[in-house]
Amino acid sequence: MYIPTQFRIEHLPDLHAAIRAARLANLVTIGPDGLIATPLPVLLDDSEGEYGTLYAHVAKANPQWKTGGQEALVMFMGPDAYVTPSWYVTKQINGKVVPTWNYVAVHAYGPVEFFEDAERLLALVTRLTDHHEKPRAHPWAVSDAPPPFIQSQLKGIVGVRIPITRIEGKQKMSQNRTAEDRAGVKAALAGSDSAVDQMVAAAIPD
Repeated sequence: MYIPTQFRIEHLPDLHAAIRAARLANLVTIGPDGLIATPLPVLLDDSEGEYGTLYAHVAKANPQWKTGGQEALVMFMGPDAYVTPSWYVTKQINGKVVPTWNYVAVHAYGPVEFFEDAERLLALVTRLTDHHEKPRAHPWAVSDAPPPFIQSQLKGIVGVRIPITRIEGKQKMSQNRTAEDRAGVKAALAGSDSAVDQMVAAAIPD
């Protein structure tokens, strides 16, 4: 990923925070027929390995799990928003402005392992479910379903484990614009009806 210095996310805790905020990722590997990507929820274990380890699962019917043992790329996208030149003060001064896009992205790389062990799969889906259900007033748990049903469901998935060996992140939030231009973008996005636009506004530095 091309990352100009002013947009680079430097610190590992900030990269991990962006991963957790993104929630859904794209797992990219290469197989006999070329590149293949699968969108999937990913769990980050930051206590495992130098940069952390990613866990997920794919459908057993998905041929991607047969591409294990190679380096994989996991792409996380954060909030993003279109930025019109009309929001820049600079437009009124000299007109030398063009449209752009503000966004957050993290790319994590590492060797991908696919596994079918029932105990590991149960532990994985339990952790992943607990992670996403925790904020709910009445969280659902894997143990709420009948054990035979869960065991049958586990037969239809394959676990994914990726110890991160390289990680990079980009947060492009108008840092390359003047304070006045940033203020214009921030105010416009903050006033949008879109919750994502408002998230981008909050990330733009003053």
